[in-house]
This record gives sequence, structure tokens and C-alpha cells, in this order.
Amino acid sequence: MAEQKRDYYEVLGVDKSADEAAIKKAYRALAKKYHPDMNPGDEEAEKKFKEASEAYAILSDPEKKRQYDQYGHSAFDGSGAGGFGGFDFNSADFGDIFGDIFGDLFGGGRRGGRANNGPMKGANLRTSVRITFEEAVFGVDKEIELTLKDECTTCRGTGAKPGTSPETCPKCGGKGQVVFSQQSFFGTVRNVQTCPDCGGSGKIVKEKCPDCHGSGYIANKKKIQVSIPAGIDNGQSVRIREKGEPGINGGPRGDLLVEVIVQRHPIFQRQDYNIYSTVPVSFAVTALGGEVVIDTVDGKVIYDVKAGTQTDTKVRLKGKGVPSLRNKEVRGDHYVTLVVQVPDKLSHEAKELLKRFDEETGDTLNAAKNVTSDPGNETSGKDKKKKFWK
Repeated sequence: MAEQKRDYYEVLGVDKSADEAAIKKAYRALAKKYHPDMNPGDEEAEKKFKEASEAYAILSDPEKKRQYDQYGHSAFDGSGAGGFGGFDFNSADFGDIFGDIFGDLFGGGRRGGRANNGPMKGANLRTSVRITFEEAVFGVDKEIELTLKDECTTCRGTGAKPGTSPETCPKCGGKGQVVFSQQSFFGTVRNVQTCPDCGGSGKIVKEKCPDCHGSGYIANKKKIQVSIPAGIDNGQSVRIREKGEPGINGGPRGDLLVEVIVQRHPIFQRQDYNIYSTVPVSFAVTALGGEVVIDTVDGKVIYDVKAGTQTDTKVRLKGKGVPSLRNKEVRGDHYVTLVVQVPDKLSHEAKELLKRFDEETGDTLNAAKNVTSDPGNETSGKDKKKKFWK
């Protein structure tokens, strides 16, 4: 028994009241999703592609749609040959849709698109500049050197030898685009692409300018001032208008995008608009209280450490962070972690004083001895250490 066909409207996911544009849009999405070239070897995808194509072939034709709405699938049983489900599939107009689809799949242009030989903006250029952490915080002006193209003064940008002019491209007839045919799942599909001979300009230079060799431009090294705003972060870019590649056919120049690379700082780390750092503090200052010097991007500040401050205590210096890109008067904060610094070298006198201090504050140096000498502990000799470390 033959498999029962699904309702065509259900296949495309549209209502019966859907107009031609909605039907075309729904089919285009399904065709791109299930096209065999996008799903090689996937039989289920191929089946859905055929099903969607059959539905579109009927619903996109006003007369066939009317018949289908009145009689359903039975309207096309045995009415044609060579198509899917008995109808004449080749009579359907897939040219417009497959011009778009194959343009996406294979990089071609859209069918029926207008010629692109009018004024066009030039391509953007990219470069980079290195700055310090402090320069990123407060902003800086930098000078960069790069090679830029300028209009050739000899040919005035035409690329043609003085006394001659560019000629109409014979391949595209001056349109800047050429039509080509491509074999699709349903036969031959016409598509368009930029003319490979003239690059879309519609003009061919027969006798090239001796100075620019037909390009219309001369490359020169130039120095450009870049104003880097306060608060910029690593990887962000500054856009300089119309410092990119020259435009085409009288179009404006592209832009220059300068990526900012911020050097690592030996002390500071940045997260969003906040700065983080670690400051070593002596045991005496944390125990007794006292002042400590903290480095910030604004210079050194004095901070009063309270007596009894523990290691890893975090301190907030409000407004000592990075300025906002939108308003440099608004700044983040600087968070400082206080870490108790243990001296690695002590004099004999310092060691004796430290032992006396320990005796007065808990006798921690003899804690292990006090535990092992406990009368309630029956372990003795070498077994003492083994027992406590099990």
C-alpha cells in the first residue's frame, strides 16, 4: 500500500491563507535545510527535500493551488509523468528561489540582482598598536605608519594610459555581472556572479597607465595619528573614518580599524573597569596596625591597616579603577588583597624574640610536644608520628 502523502500546507508549515511570498519564504528555508548538497548521504533529508519541493511546486502555481484546495492530492493523480507523485514537476518555476539558494551554497550572486558597477565604498583596512596598561587607562595619542593607496595622479584613478580611456567589458557588456548556468537537483538553474574579467566595474583597461600599472592607485607609506580613548581594553579597536582602501567608481574610502594591544602589567590586572592587585604586608603591621603604601594607576596612596588584619583581606579603593569609555569621569574601583609577608631570613636576636612572642601567644612551637606528652596517649617512640599522620 502506497504511503499516504502529507498535506502540502503542513509540509511547508504555512496556513491555507498564506500568500505567495509566505509560501516561497517557507519553502526556501526548508530547501536550504534539506538540500542534498548540504546533507550528503542523508536519505531522510533527501526525502524531506523532495516532499517540500513537491508541495511548493503545487502551492506556488495559482491554478494548481486552486485545484489542490478543491480536490486535494487526487487532483494530480496520474495527471503527468516524470514528476514526484504524478504531476509534471518541470513545469514549476524554481528559478528565482534556486538562484538564491545556489548563491548561498556555492558563493554565486542572486539571480536578477542589479549590477554592482556603481560607486562602492572601499574595503576597510586593519592594523594594530601596542600601548601600556597606564595608556589604556588614561588614553594616549599614537602615531602609526602604514601603506595606503592614493589615486594615481597620472591617470586620475582610471588605470588607463594618458590619452586613452577604459573600454566597456566585452564579457559582461558593462553590467559588471555575468549569467551562468548550473546543474541542480531539478535541472539547469541560471545564476549570476561578479564578472571575473572586470571585477564588477564593467570596464576593461587595454592600455595601462605606466605609473600605476592599470590599478589606478599608487601605494605610499603614511604616518597617521590615532587618538586612543581612556578606558579602552585589550582587543578593542579604534575606527578612523576614510583611511582604508580607495572606493570603487567614485565611492568613498573604507575605514581604518586599529586594534589595541595592551601590554601586561607586573602589578595590576584588569576586569571590566576594576583593577586588582596584591600588596605584601609585614606581620607586625597586621598584628599591631599601621600604614602601608599601595601603588595605584594614580600614584602611591597610604592606607591605614587595622590591628589584627588577617592575610587575604581585601581593600577597596573607590574610584581608582579604569574610566568608562562613555564618560571618563566615571571610574571603576581598585581592589587590593593584603597578604602577610613571612621573612625568609632572621637574625639570632629576632628568632629569640619571636620564640618569646610565641610563648606569650599560645606556645604554638611546642604544640606537637604537648600532644605527644599527654598521659592519656599510650603511643610512644617512633609510633607517635605514625599514629598522628594516619
